[in-house]
Amino acid sequence: NQTARVDGGALLGDVDHETQLYGLAVSAGIVSHTGVGGLALGGGFGWIGRKYGMTVDNLISAELVTSKGEVVTASANENPDLFWAVRGGGGNFGIVTNFEFQLHPMQRQVVGGAMVFPIENARDLLVMYSEYSHESPDELAMGFFVSYPDGEDPRCGIGICYSGPENEAEKVLAPLKKVGKPIYDGFKAMDYVALQKSGDSDDPRARASYLKSGFINEMSGALIDDILQGLEGGPGRDAAVFFQQSGGAINRVPNDATAFAYRDSMGNLLSAVDWAHGEDPTDHIAWERAYWKTLESYTNGWYVNDQPLEGGKSVNANFRGNFERLAAIKGKYDPENLFRLNANIAPAT
Repeated sequence: NQTARVDGGALLGDVDHETQLYGLAVSAGIVSHTGVGGLALGGGFGWIGRKYGMTVDNLISAELVTSKGEVVTASANENPDLFWAVRGGGGNFGIVTNFEFQLHPMQRQVVGGAMVFPIENARDLLVMYSEYSHESPDELAMGFFVSYPDGEDPRCGIGICYSGPENEAEKVLAPLKKVGKPIYDGFKAMDYVALQKSGDSDDPRARASYLKSGFINEMSGALIDDILQGLEGGPGRDAAVFFQQSGGAINRVPNDATAFAYRDSMGNLLSAVDWAHGEDPTDHIAWERAYWKTLESYTNGWYVNDQPLEGGKSVNANFRGNFERLAAIKGKYDPENLFRLNANIAPAT
């Protein structure tokens, strides 16, 4: 019936491996050692999200242990209020011990990889991205990056997954190849599971890191200016800006259909610094906070999976028109706020 049951603790790589054996996939993530539970409860971006929606859009049911120790099922037919809340409300409502996901037909081979350019091409890259991301087909997912690695030349680039007809790939990718002469052109036909693992070594978990993020509705010329003018590396520090794209099926869901309230966004803009474990982080974090202040005014909220320790008024505003409903559901299932080590929703009293 093209569904998958995923227990708590499973990683994305486990799900990709098992589902692709049957020519199926669920829209979830871009790093194979991401935990499915944390990803799914906050929303869930992925390479096939524009085609099949976010991870929360493919959740059929969830089994939770509540703060009272009760085991409940959340689905369209059982506890539908809780089902609505866990699709974007994070870990505020209980411990999820089992997920049921809708799967979709997914060919084994896609066109994926990254194209990397000198930093001098960064403005042209971002302008192209701003224009083409609104016109590209749902089968094309794109994420740009501008990076200042410690001890290396700065660079920019774009990573893709194209899961449409192979004979249309050249036409679909043509605008990306007009940016300039690449340092590296890694666009190629590849195994979907291999693409899902390709970002593992770049993920900063092997180093200490600090990240800020926010949803944007457009990539204006002023935003592009501020991204490029302020971004710089530093001794012992890698600094980067990158982007998770919305659009397609993600945007066709109403903002109040699930707790995830940013269906109208262009995507999620992120800025991060990382450094070697054991180093004093003070200067690195201070730089990131100052840099992000120049970009924050362009955002209209943040992704709960990126900012897990926010609280209070910031969280209230972040869930936009969905907050009051979330607070009421929190009051029903966790009135004592046991599950509070997250982007916390205080229970309505």
